[in-house]
Amino acid sequence: MATTTTATGSDARTFWAHADRHLVRYGGGFTREIIERASGSFVYSAEGRKILDFTSGQMSAILGHSHPAIVETVQRQVATLDHLYSGMLSRPVVNLARRLAATLPAPLEKALLLTTGAESNEAAIRMAKLVTGKHEIVSFARSWHGMTQAAASATYSAGRKGYGPSAPGNFAIPVPNAFRPDFTTSDGGLDWRRQLDFAFDLIDAQSTGSLAACLVEPILSSGGVIDLPPGYLAALKEKCHERGMLLILDEAQTGLCRTGTWYAFERDGVVPDILTVSKTLGAGLPLAAVITSAEIEQEAYDRGFLFFTTHVSDPLPAAVGLTVLDVLAAERLDERARDLGCFLRRGLEEMASCHQVVGDIRGRGLLMGLELVTDRETNQNPDELGARVTRRCLELGLHMNIVQLPGMGGVFRIAPPLTATEEELSLGLSILDTAIGEVSPAG
Repeated sequence: MATTTTATGSDARTFWAHADRHLVRYGGGFTREIIERASGSFVYSAEGRKILDFTSGQMSAILGHSHPAIVETVQRQVATLDHLYSGMLSRPVVNLARRLAATLPAPLEKALLLTTGAESNEAAIRMAKLVTGKHEIVSFARSWHGMTQAAASATYSAGRKGYGPSAPGNFAIPVPNAFRPDFTTSDGGLDWRRQLDFAFDLIDAQSTGSLAACLVEPILSSGGVIDLPPGYLAALKEKCHERGMLLILDEAQTGLCRTGTWYAFERDGVVPDILTVSKTLGAGLPLAAVITSAEIEQEAYDRGFLFFTTHVSDPLPAAVGLTVLDVLAAERLDERARDLGCFLRRGLEEMASCHQVVGDIRGRGLLMGLELVTDRETNQNPDELGARVTRRCLELGLHMNIVQLPGMGGVFRIAPPLTATEEELSLGLSILDTAIGEVSPAG
């Protein structure tokens, strides 16, 4: 086993002096831990601390860190065939496209292999605009789809101020948040059908008649782990097709078994026109895909679809993607995510019964959200309390991810690897329980 080098105080001071002087900050501050290595569900700091990773890296390492099968694939493939001219093809690329199609319902069978989630959403939006001949894009008001131009223009949770105009024709619709309903039924629950009707009344009023696509996540992650109500996706697809729009589903975080099914949209029996997957497909390495029907791909090709990038169809990440699919199928990680998700939810619900500040538990499989509130009557979200709990968790050996948005700072995104054990989940739950109890004045 690899050993961890313990950093001296002077080493750490030098490291952070260099980091502070030479790194561009790209979203809040850096976690003040020097990470030396990672294995399974844990990362290890230069000071010798073992930290349980409840975020799978950047919500990506679904097989844990340094999975032996991934390590072996990278070592073999990088020594054989790593990168090619973008117009050349290799067996890993064709095989991954074929294997992805086999995990999906018809008519999704054509894949474009890229690197990041932003890039895959950029390509999907570009394809939708070209195929429909229109340019307007609809997304959720708390969406996150990436930082490239079209993806950023469809992102509303953060990053819109200070950069000038976004792409014209981008519209936001309200998020169907059952914990904070804006349209309510007679019993106070969320009336998402009325909300959706209202949303598209507004879209129709603003549209110039050029609606191309609706781009959404089945479970909004940065938006607060908001799971769309059963039936919502089907109704949304109907709204889209009534207007000649394509439905694009972004399953960067929900795809490939994390929610207990291979894809989150399976629960609703809705097949998107275009699907994007990323994070989980590479299990921590940069790999993404746009998957669509032969009909849409043909129309895009006939109209001259162009998305020529440096790393499109690269063989090395494609080989990793094949290994990810192998492990997911062989270890039946969709079933494991369901079982562990039930275990995790039970633990979170027990925590909620002990701490008045836990207002809501939501999510599916091993993508869960926990929302802190200062008052269960008003559901007021305490940003500072969430930050304090996060810091205390890290001190106790648990890395947690909190939604970094004003008014959402009390929402934790919990996404451990699908390979995590019940003992590791229990450890994380215990640390979180302790941190909430120590930090919260209400306990």
